[in-house]
Order: sequence, then C-alpha cells, then structure tokens
Amino acid sequence: MNTLYVIKIGGNIIDDQAQLESFLSDFADLRGNKILIHGGGKIATKLSKDLGLESELIEGRRVTDAETLKVVAMVYAGLINKNIVAGLQKLNCNAIGLAGADGNIIRAKKRPLKTISDGRQIDYGFVGDLDDSSVDAQAIYKLVQAGFTPVFSAITHDGNGQLLNTNADTIASVIAVSMSGLYTTSLVYCFEKSGVLKDVNDESSIIKNINEEEYKELKKDGVVHSGMIPKLDNAFEAIGKGLSEVCIGKGDALPLLKDKTFGTRLKTEK
Repeated sequence: MNTLYVIKIGGNIIDDQAQLESFLSDFADLRGNKILIHGGGKIATKLSKDLGLESELIEGRRVTDAETLKVVAMVYAGLINKNIVAGLQKLNCNAIGLAGADGNIIRAKKRPLKTISDGRQIDYGFVGDLDDSSVDAQAIYKLVQAGFTPVFSAITHDGNGQLLNTNADTIASVIAVSMSGLYTTSLVYCFEKSGVLKDVNDESSIIKNINEEEYKELKKDGVVHSGMIPKLDNAFEAIGKGLSEVCIGKGDALPLLKDKTFGTRLKTEK
C-alpha cells in the first residue's frame, strides 16, 4: 500500500505566523500523500472575549454553547482553515479546506452529560464525540487520489443540520485509523515540545521510542502529565486499532519524518 501521513498541528503553530509559514513550507515539501488537521489556537478565545462571551474550559475541554459555537465555526472552519489552505496553495500544494459536514466526511454525536473528577455532571454543549464509524474513509481516499491535500478544521456535524466543536487530536486519530485500511498510515502530532520528554524543561531528554506499558509507568511516576495524557491516550488507542505508527514532536522538526528521527515514536512491541 502507498503511505499516508495524517498530521495534526496545534495552537502554538497557528498563533505564530512565522512558525506557521515555516511549518507549511515543510509540510508542502513532504513527499507522498498527506492530510492536515488543525485546532483553533487563541483566536477564537480572543474573539469570544471581544464579543463579551466567556470561554469556559473544564479539564482541558472547551464548553461550547450556541454563541461560542458560532465563533469557533467562523474561526476554525473559516479564517484559520482558509488561511492555511491559501498558504499551501502559495507553495504549490493543492490543498482543499474541509469541515466534517463537507461531503458528510465526519459525522459526530453530541456529547452526553459527563461526570468529571470532582463528581459534577457537565453539559459541554455543542461538542461532538467520534467513534470508529464517524469518518467516511472512501470520500477522503477519493480526494487524496485526485491529487488534493485535505485540510480539516475541528468542526464536525451530526447529520441533522447541527455543527459540533470536536477535539482536533481526536479527529486526527480517528481519521488516521479509518485510513489505515487504504494506506500505510502514520499519525503525527506536532506541538511545542520535541517529543515525550524525561524532563519537561530539557528539550534534549527525548524518549525516542515508547510502548504502552512504558507509557503507563511514566504516567504513574508523573513524568508524563497534563495535556500529554489525552494526546498519548489517543495515540495508543489508535495503535491498538491497527495504526502502523504514531509520532509526536515539534512542528519545526517535520523534515525529520523522512529518516524516522522525528520526535517520539510510539510502538506496539514491549
């Protein structure tokens, strides 16, 4: 099978124009089939504040009421997505910007009430959750085979006319797993650190390879914590569903994917 990279970028790249331009140049230079997924960065939070809307995050997840949904849909699927697409077109990478509703490619389910760690029940509002049947892999396959590079925002839909705000890390994971039957697929998370670090303050302390048992030990010892936990949980879940490779590292190191030295590689063997 041909190879496919499913690459997710976060706010640290989106919020810095110079970093974004550099990343897009490296992404455009990456040979082969590829898909880009992006989050929202700080723009939606700033615009919400300018409009007098309070942004609420609970355990790292954004509560999305009806007014907030309008903002994130405009910013994620509009401003950010189209800026990225335009930047890639400038680099002769024929990108096509998409939300989940386009082509019915990603259909989510509205998140039910959740009980969080302190026992409260939380209504996250218009937030979408995904499962193994959420993504139409054949639709994405047709786009890729036609020479397009899909660029997905973190906006999905429920099939009944309702847009939903969905975690971009999860979208990347579910897309990668869904495409693994059609391509030899690598899932790549680009964020602000060089990889999974033994010492969060030492960029040179990269753990080059890690399996799930080792990850559990690092989590228990507090070496891996905070925002890295959901990212790695998603990644190992994807590997458990047959994905060939997951890598986590810094966006400006993307060229290292070519020789398999990018960031931390998650593996199945012990």
